[in-house]
Amino acid sequence: MFIHKLHKIILLLIITQGILMSATLKKIQFYNTNVPVIFEKNNNLPIFNLQLVFQNSGYINDSNSIGITNLTAKMLNEGTKKDGAIQFARDLENNAISIDTSTGFETFVIEISCLKSEYQLALQYLNKLFQNPNLTKNTLSKIKTLEISKLQQKENDFDYIASKNLKKIQYKNTPLEYTSKGEIKHIKKISLQDIEKKLSEILNLDNLIIVVGGDIQFKNFKNDISNTLKLIKPQGKTKFDKILFSNKVQNKVILKETQQSYIYFSSPFNINFDSKESYKAKVASFILGGSGFGSRLMEEIRVKNGLAYSAYGNITNNKSHSHFTGYLQTKLDNTKKAKKMVKKIVNEFVKNGVTKKELQAAKNFLMGSEPLRTETFAQRLNRAFHLYYKNLSFDYPTQELEKINKLTVEDLNQFIKKHDEINKLSFSVVTK
Repeated sequence: MFIHKLHKIILLLIITQGILMSATLKKIQFYNTNVPVIFEKNNNLPIFNLQLVFQNSGYINDSNSIGITNLTAKMLNEGTKKDGAIQFARDLENNAISIDTSTGFETFVIEISCLKSEYQLALQYLNKLFQNPNLTKNTLSKIKTLEISKLQQKENDFDYIASKNLKKIQYKNTPLEYTSKGEIKHIKKISLQDIEKKLSEILNLDNLIIVVGGDIQFKNFKNDISNTLKLIKPQGKTKFDKILFSNKVQNKVILKETQQSYIYFSSPFNINFDSKESYKAKVASFILGGSGFGSRLMEEIRVKNGLAYSAYGNITNNKSHSHFTGYLQTKLDNTKKAKKMVKKIVNEFVKNGVTKKELQAAKNFLMGSEPLRTETFAQRLNRAFHLYYKNLSFDYPTQELEKINKLTVEDLNQFIKKHDEINKLSFSVVTK
């Protein structure tokens, strides 16, 4: 009874103290496109933060040229053709401006951070970058050399090797088969013309979501960003289909000169990103392997059996894919035992579900830690984007906490039992 009342108090504090999203959804009409804008005004510090997020534009589209989106992002970080990488970076630094381009699996992001006083200048530099990117053969050669060097260094990173091989067996012949960098053979094939074409495809106004905030007025920003939007042409909104996880149970073992075994594992978890039961998956993931000490995997593998220093697992639920995945490291002699233990833990989790004590501990943590997830401006902007991206309202986190607070052991265990596909575990192991 006391815990239940405490949870109600936490929810009330989240609402009354403004921990709810203070971001608002606006639109800017340009050409014939309504560009969504997630905006949050922040008067606490004289700062400006802008993210141009191109959805459906990450390395999910790299099937015909693995690694090209990552290389394109790296090229945009090399300044303009006129100034070159060093001078362009020096000019930004002299004005305390940061412009950084990165790629995720589903999105391609260009981010600006600066003081409020410099934000119009920052937009001018961004426009220069769009108009005259440093797309030259010399720049591409430098970037390819650096990326190949990084991959060569990864050849003795056994965590990386185990993780990479797990993707290859579970997502074979899909965009998730490779990492964003691809492999050395892929990088070598990419030409300057390929990069130019890819960049023109990515900069698509119909795919753009603007995330902006700081000590600025929206009406001023709307006017100032217009020169940038002129440089981004509408090409029709693109989309992708959900990538299906392989139901085939597979094992991949790589032998290396190592002192311990690196064990990575994964299995299907069939749930859509917008499922009404997503909050149940969040709680189940936390209890099974996401909470560190106290999770089933950690308790059984480390605490009770001493098979590993740490063991983790979590359920991923994105627009493009969903699965359960985890990892651990163990002594060479314990490799087979550890794999059997993982299978046993997951099987018993599906069969018997969670206990009241485990559910209560999960509720306590998820409820109690919620304010920490939105204590900084950057966290709030980032969360607001992800809520919009998943077609959720900005007050969804509070709704989710209310659902978690009311969740019963019976409902959660019924949900877990429905997802017995999680037992179809595949393993990727690097051992001696």
